[in-house]
Amino acid sequence: MSLDADTVRRVASLARIRMEPAELARMEAELNGILGWVEQLQAVPTEGVEPMAGGGAVSLRLREDAVTDGGKPDAVLANAPDREGAYFGVPKVVE
Repeated sequence: MSLDADTVRRVASLARIRMEPAELARMEAELNGILGWVEQLQAVPTEGVEPMAGGGAVSLRLREDAVTDGGKPDAVLANAPDREGAYFGVPKVVE
């Protein structure tokens, strides 16, 4: 599949990209090159090849949904710019 200048102009219009006439020829060549690579990839036989990630009967292990305080107050507050005991120190906003 190859694109002509009218198709490139229409794609640019749909993408809301303003293209000067001089840019259309360069973009046409680039898009045709990309489509050529896609055609080459589609020609690769993939029957019987297992997906590398995200395919098949893969399911994630679910953890128990439990509310905790994190158990690491010192690690959390270590980067606090101001600390008041076990809490973040913040400026007063209401007088």
